[in-house]
Amino acid sequence: MSSMKTIVTSLMLASATMFSCASKKASETSKKQEKEAAYEATWESLAKAQPATWWEDGKFGIFIHWGPYSVAGYKDRNKGYAEAITNDMYKRPERYEAFFQKKFGAAPPEFGYKDWVDLYRAENWDPQQWAELFKAAGARYVIPTGEHHDGFVNWDSDLTEWCATKKGPKRDLIGDLAKAVRAEGLKYGISYHRERHPSRFTASFKIHDEPFSQVAEEIKNDPKAASLYGPFDYSDEFIADYVARWQEAEEKYQPDFMWIDDVPILYAAKGDPQVTKFENAYKKMIADYLNHAKKWGKEVYFNNKGKHPNFPAGVGCFEKDNMTVETIGDHWQNPATLGVSYAYMQNEEVNDLYKTPAELIRLLVDVVSKNGNLLLNIGPRADGTIPEGMQRRLLAMGQWLKTNGDAIYGTTPWSSYGEYFGDIIDEKDVHYNNHSMRIHQKEYRYTAKDHKIFVTSFQNDKDDLHLTKFKDFDTSTIKSIQTMDGENLKWSKDSDGLIITPKADSDFYLASVYKITLK
Repeated sequence: MSSMKTIVTSLMLASATMFSCASKKASETSKKQEKEAAYEATWESLAKAQPATWWEDGKFGIFIHWGPYSVAGYKDRNKGYAEAITNDMYKRPERYEAFFQKKFGAAPPEFGYKDWVDLYRAENWDPQQWAELFKAAGARYVIPTGEHHDGFVNWDSDLTEWCATKKGPKRDLIGDLAKAVRAEGLKYGISYHRERHPSRFTASFKIHDEPFSQVAEEIKNDPKAASLYGPFDYSDEFIADYVARWQEAEEKYQPDFMWIDDVPILYAAKGDPQVTKFENAYKKMIADYLNHAKKWGKEVYFNNKGKHPNFPAGVGCFEKDNMTVETIGDHWQNPATLGVSYAYMQNEEVNDLYKTPAELIRLLVDVVSKNGNLLLNIGPRADGTIPEGMQRRLLAMGQWLKTNGDAIYGTTPWSSYGEYFGDIIDEKDVHYNNHSMRIHQKEYRYTAKDHKIFVTSFQNDKDDLHLTKFKDFDTSTIKSIQTMDGENLKWSKDSDGLIITPKADSDFYLASVYKITLK
């Protein structure tokens, strides 16, 4: 009986450990089936879209917020998202008067957001340098902002005069970066935020609204500005233009990922016929994108973002700003900031307020251990250069991933995402995910792949690791426990869990990884 119990236990543990292989086979079968049928503009049909293999395995992408808002590099009192200045500067003009006078020598309506476009020149931009940096950082995909809420388009558009090839940079930012990124072997998506444009230069989220008084005066003085700031309602014309702009980008650049921002109007005016029209329009837009991808021969995917998800559960990958979860569930994505702002914030650069490399590695491993992807955002300057502090951090992540990437890329969660021990370390001194960072004295995260379990430790281990999540693990299935460079480590098991003895002379860099190989 004892022998039979051991066999059954071993089979159960081996089955749990090989979850990665089984889930990938199921995913491949599902993907083959979904390729055979066209998508329809229904949530039920769109829910059948499976995550792209490159996205599932890639785990780490770069998000980019870059536009005329980058010219200011500021938001009131250096707080919040710098890209939100496009609304806040007109909502609370008294908060910005002094800043504008100092930076531009004038303020709205004499010198408004439309005038910043001429200062958004990207004159020092080298897309190849960007692409090489992202690859060196260990990222597997890149998603720049095609159009933010402000209405300025970063691609070569035939639908608006307010685009990067006709004003400001006078070059195709989305197209040039696509070529450079793909030349480095990375996947390329486009983020599209126009769904919030009718409310960007108004005071609230309404189906029909009026612009801020200063915006109205700017349009009166320069009627051409109306096509940048407006429209201010979710009219049939806006909905048609919303879809047309995306389709233009889709046809020109064939993005591997379609990123749609939060759509607050869905809840602010729920039940309004125009909201229903809008919802139906972007359901069809997503279905067309997925169907076109089949013709391209590409695996693509899309997101489901928002404080309230834009779409029903199971449609696209769920995400929201600086998202955190404490369970292992469906595959998700965390669009996280390096500091607090998404767009360039000069104060963050000058005072080096970005997360440290150790925090970023912890963030990456934590997200991946819980079945997520990290989409780490950078905010370049208006001239097209990336702050040195951002570059250093990205390169530090890449250096860590060179040694430890096997514990990240292509992995799946283990039966537990991790564990921690001891008191919380001085959380007041550490920022993380836009909040204070709750780091315990000892923390571990687990990932799995190809008959291996990876244990990532966020501290320089001097004493034995005592991992209680392995309390019921059948250690007879363990072939070896090693460092990532292949050095064997001593290990044992007691009634409380697995004990690993680290190298006495290990060179600790950001986080340590221990590789458990199973028979």
